Amino acid sequence: MVNVKPDTMFRTSEAKVCFQTVFGVDFSGAALAGKNAWIAELQISSDDTASPPLELVDLQPLGRVAGQDDRECVYRWLTSRIRTSKHALWGMDFPFGLPVELNLGSWKAQLRHLAKHPGDAKSYGQSLVKLARQRSGVIHIRRETDRETQTPFDCYHYRIIYQTFHGMRDVLLPIADDPTTAVMPFQEDKLTRRSTANASPAVCRVVVEACPSSTLKRMGLPHQRYKQTGNKPIDAIHLRTRQTILRSLRDIVRISAHRRRVILSNPGGDALDAVLAGVGAWMGWNRVDHSRIACHARYSREGFVYC
Repeated sequence: MVNVKPDTMFRTSEAKVCFQTVFGVDFSGAALAGKNAWIAELQISSDDTASPPLELVDLQPLGRVAGQDDRECVYRWLTSRIRTSKHALWGMDFPFGLPVELNLGSWKAQLRHLAKHPGDAKSYGQSLVKLARQRSGVIHIRRETDRETQTPFDCYHYRIIYQTFHGMRDVLLPIADDPTTAVMPFQEDKLTRRSTANASPAVCRVVVEACPSSTLKRMGLPHQRYKQTGNKPIDAIHLRTRQTILRSLRDIVRISAHRRRVILSNPGGDALDAVLAGVGAWMGWNRVDHSRIACHARYSREGFVYC
């Protein structure tokens, strides 16, 4: 049994944000991102003693809700959905920042650096490899949060760079200046600003970096052999692994029989990853010391995985 205290309010001396909903997004940087990217919506119980404290109320491929699979359409829909959500915590499965050793400056400076890149995600990743070699003598550098949470790859590895590139450029950059959205831990100041007549509107939603694999590791659950490649029907080994994961999630999130079947039959495991992104973001948000993270020299520039 996993014990999680359902404290869904972030407090400082000056501000608070109450969450009613958690969204988990299994992100994709592919040209047809809508085919494999999924979004999970989890309702938070208003009763602090409820068990489980979360309920999965929607689970769909992003292409279905966006109306098209091409990534430009999917990203436009996603950023609009984030902006219109209320009292929401968003867990997004892609890296939010880059290692400080690359010396690209603040988080906002990193977004600008990425947005100015004239090429595609692959060429951007190659440019970061060259930069890393010039500035540190190594090819790949893991962020501190990558080391701590055991993410599968560094944030510009060739297997993750498409998610990093498109997530930062096409999702985070468009919402970064929204006064009612806080991308954490970079924009903690939006949560703590004083409430005055001339102040910006209060924050309505928080967006954090999630990692399903890191969540599974933190929970002591299988983190391999549940994602089947090749769009083939799920085999017995992958099915058993998913069943084990779902049994362990029963104390945290209520999942209907229909959505359980969707999760078990989805070939790539992306539906399960969307749920894990939401669950991990919620657990991580409730567990961490927000003040320590906000003033941490590396987290405030590189990002932090909430898992």
